[in-house]
Amino acid sequence: MAIDQSALKSIRFNEAGLVAAIVQSVESKRVLMMAWMNSESLERSLELGETVFWSRSRNELWHKGASSGNTQKIVSIEVDCDGDTLLVHVLEEGPACHNGTESCFDTATAYISDDAEELVDEDIQVDQVESR
Repeated sequence: MAIDQSALKSIRFNEAGLVAAIVQSVESKRVLMMAWMNSESLERSLELGETVFWSRSRNELWHKGASSGNTQKIVSIEVDCDGDTLLVHVLEEGPACHNGTESCFDTATAYISDDAEELVDEDIQVDQVESR
């Protein structure tokens, strides 16, 4: 396991000591979820090789899949240009979302361009906007 200490030092935790972590499937490239990490959860993630987050509602560390079995094996972690967001590439075991869907972004599509079908490759599925 290669850890770039200078990349880790570039992470800028917010005033609550947290950094946003976008989790993406390394296989499908689909964004699976967004969660928060603090320095301890990031350290635990690097030690375990699986995602560990900080639960703001429970105020505790949360090892993704510890109770459900829906783990996320970390392949790589990228730090964005501002240092305030992580992109965590994972191999997922089971659904990412607590409601049982593959992604936490399966609930609703708020906007879709009228020419979306023309803008993307035909192999890419463009979600339909749900009326609410």
